[in-house]
Amino acid sequence: MLSVFIYWLAIRVYASSVAIASLFNPKAKLFVKGRRGLLNQIRYALINETRPRIWMHCASLGEFEQGRPLLERLRKEYNSHAIVLTFFSPSGYEVRKNYEGADYVFYLPLDSAYNAAKFIRLVQPKLCLFVKYDLWYFMLMKIAKVGTPLILISAIFRKDQPFFKWYGRLHRRMLHAFTHIFVQDAMSMQLLERAGVEHVNIGGDTRFDRVVEA
Repeated sequence: MLSVFIYWLAIRVYASSVAIASLFNPKAKLFVKGRRGLLNQIRYALINETRPRIWMHCASLGEFEQGRPLLERLRKEYNSHAIVLTFFSPSGYEVRKNYEGADYVFYLPLDSAYNAAKFIRLVQPKLCLFVKYDLWYFMLMKIAKVGTPLILISAIFRKDQPFFKWYGRLHRRMLHAFTHIFVQDAMSMQLLERAGVEHVNIGGDTRFDRVVEA
């Protein structure tokens, strides 16, 4: 599919741009350094972990704070599970890499079919939670393929976003990968429903319990 190729190419261009920027930009340097040998780091960190795992992904610190109440609730109510927390941005990871509410904190690998497959094989999550908007095509498609419950929380959408445009087929596929989406307002819910996305609710819902227990 052409849109997937364009997406893959955009990720490659982005990675190259950040690599160049890392020569003089401290944040970009952390971004690159944090992902060097990342999958091996994850493999060694989890090699002796036998507990079922709940994975939450946040773009940065702001999204973490939105997902934190749920994460801490899950930590308390499902204390037999290991909590894996990932960040895309150094501004989230560097601040929360020692967060005691998670058993493991990692960067999220750059999105590719290989990285997504390897990450899911290593982490083996029983539940995947994405916060707000940081959606990655190959990762979401891999999670959906293996059948792991996948939930988007604190999401908010606007009608001018690619999800709702004629050229947004790839973006809509990402939305359809989710088992359930929890949005912040009624407008977001209406936009998703018009796009044919099912299993959408506003705010919190006790169905989190049933998903984790499954």
